[in-house]
Amino acid sequence: MLNEKQEKFSQAYVLHRNATEAAKAAGYASESAYNQGYRLLQKQEVIDRVHELEQELVTDVDVIKEMESQYEFAKANGHTNSAIKALELLSRIRGSSTDGKISTDKDTLEVAIIGCLNVLGYEKVISLLEKCDFAHYFFEDTPISPPESLTEGPSLESLDLPLPEEPEYSI
Repeated sequence: MLNEKQEKFSQAYVLHRNATEAAKAAGYASESAYNQGYRLLQKQEVIDRVHELEQELVTDVDVIKEMESQYEFAKANGHTNSAIKALELLSRIRGSSTDGKISTDKDTLEVAIIGCLNVLGYEKVISLLEKCDFAHYFFEDTPISPPESLTEGPSLESLDLPLPEEPEYSI
């Protein structure tokens, strides 16, 4: 059976997840809170009570709604990194918007490849083609110089390309 301070510590530990803070909240002196927190977490009855309290926790948080709210707040207040992080978490929660159904028919792939080649530009495309197993059919020993108008392609944003899916990471 736990005494009053041990019960308060257990409740505070579930809330704070920090033994020192929980000991302070339970009424132990700040100077000894670190030691008291450590000592209490060595007692099996305290560990059992913490586990019991954790099992009783009920959360009514709609995670998706909360993340959308966080994204809107971050975006509205110019917190770009936080907005991006919220979007990243939302995409993990929701899954890919395409659900793995990227069109891979010949015409769609051809349009996507041409768009990518245009973004890369002439010189990069030639250097990539030279690395292909079948390059000898296209190139002889003489280097190919680009036409002046083709050294750079359009920006990636100007193209409407299907984007590859990001790999899933597990934490």
